Amino acid sequence: MFFSISFSLLCLLLSPSGTFSAVLPAKRATVCNGHAVLCERPYGNTTFLGSHDSYAFSSDPLALARDQEVDIPTQLGLGVRFLQAEGHLNDGVLHFCHTSCLLFDGGTVVDYLTTVKTWLDANPNEVLTLLFTNSDGLSIPDVWAPAFVAAGIDTVSYVPPNNPMTRFDWPTLGDLIDSGKRVITFMDAGADGTDGAPVDYILPEFTMLWEPPFDSTDPTFPCSVDRIAGPLSTEEHLNMLNHNLDINVLDTGVLVSDPEAAATTNGVTSIIADANGCAPLAGGVAPNFVMLDFVNIGEGLQAVNQLNGVPS
Repeated sequence: MFFSISFSLLCLLLSPSGTFSAVLPAKRATVCNGHAVLCERPYGNTTFLGSHDSYAFSSDPLALARDQEVDIPTQLGLGVRFLQAEGHLNDGVLHFCHTSCLLFDGGTVVDYLTTVKTWLDANPNEVLTLLFTNSDGLSIPDVWAPAFVAAGIDTVSYVPPNNPMTRFDWPTLGDLIDSGKRVITFMDAGADGTDGAPVDYILPEFTMLWEPPFDSTDPTFPCSVDRIAGPLSTEEHLNMLNHNLDINVLDTGVLVSDPEAAATTNGVTSIIADANGCAPLAGGVAPNFVMLDFVNIGEGLQAVNQLNGVPS
């Protein structure tokens, strides 16, 4: 049997070199962050498991400045899709450190981001959020952005069409994955361009994401809007749970994370109660991010799946 083909269609199918090239619809992601249903879920209506001080990992129980027990690839393998970290200069090089690099030095930001990029390349159907603390007010274009470029994270970073974006305006996870721009980065200070030209893929946190109090020593995690900025209403912001419990060492005012309580703190009951406590402040919706210490302990992913309405 013979088939005819029009000259115009033949021209579409032929590449400039004269060889055939496929003209097919753009590939659509069918599984996003582990679940098919999440492909059609807007980013602003999705809950992600988060790691507090993600770089500060150690298996040594005497390392009091640690907030995690397992490394970045292991955290990501456990379902973490929101990584928080704090940057400081160490001998002129940007490192992730716990308040001071003398307390806990998690290595260079370039090395950290390179590890993340390697994981992203191996997991093309995942959307990842980064939240970086810039407490020293380091220049975004001169200090932070070069680390993103060196690691290649800039090439997969999402630039929103509006800044700020309301939680209702974000694309779906499937759209982010299909576009190849599936990393969203927030910065707590300096990303508004006050220290020079803004970097369009490093977004100001508090104009789009509000936080409840952090460093809680109360296991009931009483919720209030602790940090927010900009013209958007609370309900238009993304929001997160700072669901990491601290202990006051010998009543000295020195707060460290509590690994002994992690199984309970990171349990479904505790996380859902915290989410329910914050929901009235967020328009009745689930939090976008659940940030935990010791993500390898407890039931963090099960709780996040419950909040997303997907099977564990």
